[in-house]
Formats: sequence, structure tokens, C-alpha cells
Amino acid sequence: MSFSLPVPIATIGLLLASNIFMTFAWYGHLKFKTTPLLIVIFVSWGIAFFEYCLQVPANRMGHAVFNAAQLKTIQECLTLLVFMGFSIWYLKEPIQWNHLLGFGLIVLAAWVIFKKW
Repeated sequence: MSFSLPVPIATIGLLLASNIFMTFAWYGHLKFKTTPLLIVIFVSWGIAFFEYCLQVPANRMGHAVFNAAQLKTIQECLTLLVFMGFSIWYLKEPIQWNHLLGFGLIVLAAWVIFKKW
């Protein structure tokens, strides 16, 4: 028996996982401010490698059903979701009303991109 996810679901799942890696690569070091910058850069590159191992197949697979602008829009919306969770639970930094408003405007932009005109 073979099990496979529909391409849109698999694409979004891979992009979500890649975003988790990338968020840690870009922002995880903020909790380790005394760690030398060179070490932080190399650790971030190592984490980013795994992000690319998920991102590249997601985009290649997803391009069968989404155009490039839609793929990028999905990526950015997922980035915001992952970042909000990361900010709250890992960095212990609250999300404020203006952040939510700005993120909401980006979601509105995503709607414009996906709308069939």
C-alpha cells in the first residue's frame, strides 16, 4: 500500500518545516549573545542546510500546482506564523497589536495574490 499526500499539502508541510529550521538559523542565536559571532554564523549555516533540504524540494514539487509568486506568498505567510510562535515561546517576546495588524495586512496581500481575477 502506498501513501502520498496531495502536492499542495506536501508543499505546505515541507515549507512549514523549512521555516522552523530557518527561523532558528536566523534568530535562535539571539539567546546566546556571548557566543562568538563566527561560531554563531557556522551554526546558523549548519541549520540552514536542513532548511534548504526541505525548501528546495517543496518549491520544485509545489511549482506543479502553484506559480512562483504563490509559492513565495505561502512561504512568507508560514514565516510569519512560525516567527510569532518562536517569538512568544523561544525568545519570550510578546506579539503586540501593531505586529498583528502588520501581519494581517500581509495576509490580505496573500489573498490578493491567490484571488482569481
